[in-house]
Amino acid sequence: MERLYNNITLPDLWPPHNPEVTLDKPLKVPYLEDKPEYIDISVGRQLFVDDFLISETDLVREFGKPQVMDEPVLWPQTDMELNDGYCTCACPFNGGVFYDAPSRKFKMWYHAGWFDGSAYAESDDGIHWKRLSEIDPSKDSDRVLKHIPGYLRDGDAVWVDDNPKNPDEKYKMLVFFRCYPDDFKYYHLKPKHAHDDPSSVPPKEITVLYKSADGINWTEVCETSHSGDNTTFFYNPFRNKWVYSLRTFSELDSRVRVRSYYETDDFFKGSQWSKEDLSFWARTDIYDKPDKELGYYTQLYNLDAVAYESVMLGVYSVFMGPPNFVCEKTGLPKINDLKISFSRDGFHFDRPTYEDFLSSSREEGSWDYGYLHPANGIFTVVGDELYFYYSAFSGESPKFGSHKYSGGAVGVAKLRRDGFAAMKALDSEGSLTTEVLKYQGEFLFVNADCAGGSLAAEILDMDGNVIPGYSKEECCLMREDATKFRIKWQDKQSLKDLDQDKIRVRFILNDASIFAFWITDSEEGKSHGYLGAGSPELKNGTKDD
Repeated sequence: MERLYNNITLPDLWPPHNPEVTLDKPLKVPYLEDKPEYIDISVGRQLFVDDFLISETDLVREFGKPQVMDEPVLWPQTDMELNDGYCTCACPFNGGVFYDAPSRKFKMWYHAGWFDGSAYAESDDGIHWKRLSEIDPSKDSDRVLKHIPGYLRDGDAVWVDDNPKNPDEKYKMLVFFRCYPDDFKYYHLKPKHAHDDPSSVPPKEITVLYKSADGINWTEVCETSHSGDNTTFFYNPFRNKWVYSLRTFSELDSRVRVRSYYETDDFFKGSQWSKEDLSFWARTDIYDKPDKELGYYTQLYNLDAVAYESVMLGVYSVFMGPPNFVCEKTGLPKINDLKISFSRDGFHFDRPTYEDFLSSSREEGSWDYGYLHPANGIFTVVGDELYFYYSAFSGESPKFGSHKYSGGAVGVAKLRRDGFAAMKALDSEGSLTTEVLKYQGEFLFVNADCAGGSLAAEILDMDGNVIPGYSKEECCLMREDATKFRIKWQDKQSLKDLDQDKIRVRFILNDASIFAFWITDSEEGKSHGYLGAGSPELKNGTKDD
């Protein structure tokens, strides 16, 4: 039995091998149905994205929506990206966007020219990007993987490893190739693929892993066991596991895309799995409603994840249609919308809202018409905001007029830090009382918007009684909008006088919203949680220490 950082205990058989029993019901999240005796909040900001932390409340939960930048931050411009005018592409697809603290750079690995190159760019601010050939004039291309005759690359994924076993493994890459006996420079010249033409002979398909010390010069390590296209991977630092997110199909209906899960201690050595090693993991359900105009059954195109503060944030890429053969005729991209989920055990992802987090615009001529994919790493933390990086396709093609796989560009959407969900008091006073919490440190911080109202906090014992000196009447009210605000009481500047390490906290709000809270040993408010794909405020790694 494994006990996690938050006091959730995992069963001896892990990851679970649950059979598929339905195609439409939401999958259960055991730790929300059976909470631990107490919750350890020593790691990270505590987010109100679900009811895990809440004992009782009359506040209302509202989910945040990011603000999408009007224009892409990277789009097809170079010869390789313009693809001689056929299927233009300059976006990660999955690829990866990370902030690398030692070099003080944002780094991007992206798809340049559809089914062509794996390229590299970097940025000082996460918005303005320079390609490899601009950074190093000695380079005649932005390509970081050599073209192999007959190999057409499809999806890929990159991760920056903060604690590699060897320096030359700091950067890790996965690439899915379709291999043909002849070389085809352009996607449209290759033989029809099996799902486009059932009578065709499918090419050999392989997934290759690479390593790099600098993210630019890569060495092939090995091929993985069989996996489908759009297979990706991520790192779970709470359990020190590498997780492969594999594209598979439902055992109940072979036409339905699902995701399978495989975890390993060693990214490279653990890449040889059998079908029996894979766990059925995720799919869409009855609450993933079809697009009213398109009308197709929704499917899970991908599930990517990253650690943020005290949770794993998951992004569901939900395929809305149309199928490939329809897009082939219309020349318009498929429609993927992105939805968020959260996990506190790394496997079971709770979906507290089914609303789109990021949507395909569905507007012909727009840069983000469709086919949205989150970049691996998903987002960086920049000051009081989260920068989400994603790929989107316009469908515009100089030579075809339009093509389903053309016009790939990089979008950025910004969200308030911790702004995934807020517990909100509307007009009159409301309160929220936590479950029993085990904590370390003495300073209580909150992320809250009280610009038009106020917030107070009470410290309670395990039975719910107010501890003297820590009542709402003695609390110095918060009356501002701040992503990091320290709570104090009139005669108590911190929790250092408490003689117990397990408490409850009650928040009392008047016309205000609270996004997160945390107790820390840092007077500056460092949470000791994880900051997604990195942050300029860190000197090393991705942890707020």
